Amino acid sequence: MEPIRIEDITDRGIGVGRTAEGMTLFVNGGLPGDLVRVEITKQKKRYANARVVEVLEASEERGDRLCEQSLCGGCPYSQLCYDAQLQLKQKHVADALRRIGGLQDPLVRPIAGMEEPLRFRNKAVTSVSTGGIITKKGGIVVPVSEPRVGFYRARTHETVDCPVCLLQTEAAEAAAEALRQFMREDHITGYDPKWERGLMRNMIVRTAMGTGEVMVIFVINGKGIPNAEKLVSMLDERIADVGAFEDGTPWYSLESVVVNRNEKKNGGLYGERTYVLAGKPTITEQIRDMVFEVSPLSFYQVNPRQMEVLYDIAAAYAGLNGGETVLDLYCGAGTIGLWLLNDLRNRKLDAFHTARVLGIETVKDAVLDANRNAVLNEVVNARYVCGKAEDVLPQMLSKDDSVDEDLHIDSCDVAILDPPRAGCEESLLEAVCTAEPERIVYVSCNPATLARDVKYLCENGYAFVEATPVDMFPQGGHVECVCLLSNKNAKQKEY
Repeated sequence: MEPIRIEDITDRGIGVGRTAEGMTLFVNGGLPGDLVRVEITKQKKRYANARVVEVLEASEERGDRLCEQSLCGGCPYSQLCYDAQLQLKQKHVADALRRIGGLQDPLVRPIAGMEEPLRFRNKAVTSVSTGGIITKKGGIVVPVSEPRVGFYRARTHETVDCPVCLLQTEAAEAAAEALRQFMREDHITGYDPKWERGLMRNMIVRTAMGTGEVMVIFVINGKGIPNAEKLVSMLDERIADVGAFEDGTPWYSLESVVVNRNEKKNGGLYGERTYVLAGKPTITEQIRDMVFEVSPLSFYQVNPRQMEVLYDIAAAYAGLNGGETVLDLYCGAGTIGLWLLNDLRNRKLDAFHTARVLGIETVKDAVLDANRNAVLNEVVNARYVCGKAEDVLPQMLSKDDSVDEDLHIDSCDVAILDPPRAGCEESLLEAVCTAEPERIVYVSCNPATLARDVKYLCENGYAFVEATPVDMFPQGGHVECVCLLSNKNAKQKEY
């Protein structure tokens, strides 16, 4: 086969090129700009998968490898220089809006990158393994090999041990090392999905970067952790030893240790029962002049430094001046709606109480967090309810007797949409259009579903105004984006 020029890269870090006949090749190991010889690994009618056999001409955008872990697959863009990463992500947003959204020339503002694109994740979700287990006589289960705490190798359930990960906080690394030592000393098994045996399944470390508070969550395949007090003590010591300020105060402090029991063979990360093993049930994060309580299972943006950038753009697009009704859909812990109201308070204190936010979220714990966060930030004009937005919003609009009277609305001024990667249900988009907001601010973590939903909204009374990508996930392929749409019957503002 003739050499292939890599033209693009997917969000999983797979290079994209074309044969001389025009067939698309997805090339593992290829970077945009590379000229490579490849070997076909899977042939389809319209495309083929391949791997790099030889790099004939290396891309000018290649950078140094971020770390020695080439197997975990957690940093698919890390061999690209950071400027190239940003350019590709902005291109992916614009391409999706054209190709899927049907927009001819969408205005996509320059992507907001990071000055220091390392150590930005406040949540580390690690898997735990001992590489297999054996059962001795008497029912004693022992591990076969050294404990591994890290991340799944790409497209497998094999845990790659990661003593160092430059995307995570030092506190997360310290907690992982404490767990390894504990498992070695007390002969604790890691979970083996093949045999469905072993105790420790996952460890999640949540770090509040503004306060230094740390929460460690253990997902276990059993009723409890033997000698758990020793584990807590080891975690506390390791995390406190990471580093200290000039006055001797540690950078991080262990404030919460939580256990989640997940004895299901298949399914999601968490089981149904969660309890506090030591410390508090939540940790507190501070971003500028706002504080947020973070509970074990609640959603919270993983990059707090870029969260400020993202939310500032959302606030500018929302354009609150007082008197507005704001719908915060897929609201999570309420952070975006509260940020918008706090921005209004800081700009126009006299108009602050005349605006209100109504949030809807399916996760009960997140709704509790949202209402508690409103109290913590002295915001009385925000209300959060539990339910599917596509069900609750029509009830609000129809003045259904099952909905509290103060939640009834005839319309709204601004709708904030912050859905998961799958995007919005069409029934929700239909309900949003029925509410006729003047502006829709769509916060997306998936350009493809953003573009799909933008197309629906543009076909149902709204005009695309502009979008601003934000790099929340340096070294990875995902990109966040804030998009503004305006009601075609309303006068557009300058942003």
